[in-house]
Amino acid sequence: MELKHGPEDQAPTHQHKISLPKLAVAVGVPVCLTMAIIFLFGSSHKYRAIAKPFWFPPLWVMHVGSLVCSGLMGVSAWAVWSEGGFRGESDALPLYVAHISLGIVWEPLVVVMGAAWMGLGFCVVHFGTLVACYSAFRNVNPVVGELVKPCLAWVAILTFLTFKLIYL
Repeated sequence: MELKHGPEDQAPTHQHKISLPKLAVAVGVPVCLTMAIIFLFGSSHKYRAIAKPFWFPPLWVMHVGSLVCSGLMGVSAWAVWSEGGFRGESDALPLYVAHISLGIVWEPLVVVMGAAWMGLGFCVVHFGTLVACYSAFRNVNPVVGELVKPCLAWVAILTFLTFKLIYL
């Protein structure tokens, strides 16, 4: 018995070369947007002047967490896109865009303007959006859905910290 090897059995090596620039864009755009927000709004004197408990993380930890979350979601979105998850009747793309938008709004609202109540509302909506994004991404690829879980944890932490800022 002889196995036949046709063109459909061969792994397309050129796809990886084509998709690596797309991966760089998918990760780079949200990370660059987050970095721009951090550089524009990230060192507020209002935030630093608030007397916070000792366990409250410094601002740089929040910046790093936001950057890591942006990068992970960029990788997740690229993987969903590469498997065709943004086409058709999927809600994955609008949910991803909502996540990016809500993620970059928190810093100016809470750190610069000191609008913790409004920031808390945005955090709750952001968490709900990420839960829906997790579900949509997991439907495309269960492994990709797992990449969203650290972002869910991060937004839960931001929600808790924002809530605590209201009562400081």
